[in-house]
Amino acid sequence: MTDSQRLQHTLWECKYHVVFIPKYRRKVLFAALRKDLGPVFRELARHKACRVEEGHLRPDHVHMLLSISSK
Repeated sequence: MTDSQRLQHTLWECKYHVVFIPKYRRKVLFAALRKDLGPVFRELARHKACRVEEGHLRPDHVHMLLSISSK
C-alpha cells in the first residue's frame, strides 16, 4: 500500500524535503531550542494543512519531510 491520497478523480503523493539552517551554521539548535522546535514546526505545518512525516534535528540544521495536500 502506498502513501498516496485520493479524491474522486485524482491521486497524489506530494512530499517536500525542507532543511532549515541558521546563519553561519551556529550550533544553537541542539542546546536551548531543541525541546521547543518540534512542537513549533508541527503547529506551523498544521496551520498550512501539512503534516510532518519525519524530522531530524542536528546541532547546526534541521531536516523535515513534509506531506502536503493537493490544494
